[in-house]
Amino acid sequence: MGEVYFYHVTQKPLVSTLYTLLEKSLQAGWRVAVRGQDPQYLSHLDTALWSERNDGFLPHGVVGGDHDADQPILLTFKAESENGATSVIAVDGAEVTKQDAEAMQRVSILFDGNKPEDVDRARAQWKSLTGEGVKAVYWSEETGSWAKKAESK
Repeated sequence: MGEVYFYHVTQKPLVSTLYTLLEKSLQAGWRVAVRGQDPQYLSHLDTALWSERNDGFLPHGVVGGDHDADQPILLTFKAESENGATSVIAVDGAEVTKQDAEAMQRVSILFDGNKPEDVDRARAQWKSLTGEGVKAVYWSEETGSWAKKAESK
């Protein structure tokens, strides 16, 4: 069974952390589904990913395009993976299940620590997933660099 990594984003914009995780995912050879809940938020992420850095390029698309299956990174609000994803990165409170953790190489949940509702949602996800026996790791950047703060047993 895989692990779920929780990323408590407080110092940088969430899209900066997402960009870094997507780069690392592609370097690992994974296909990624960035799972959100709101198509408008995914459209915002799409624009932000194109403009996040001038020195790089992340090949990606938004679900509903002509080439969803070909996208190494697909921004989606669906639970199923049209691009053959081996990694899921959940944003905007998107649901992650035990089945996701079992099926994927890596599952990550990014949440904005400056939004109390996002923190509450992440806590509920932690409790639900670990209650089902999913191993989880909690990372925080509160000191300016990422540090592991908790790990489920």
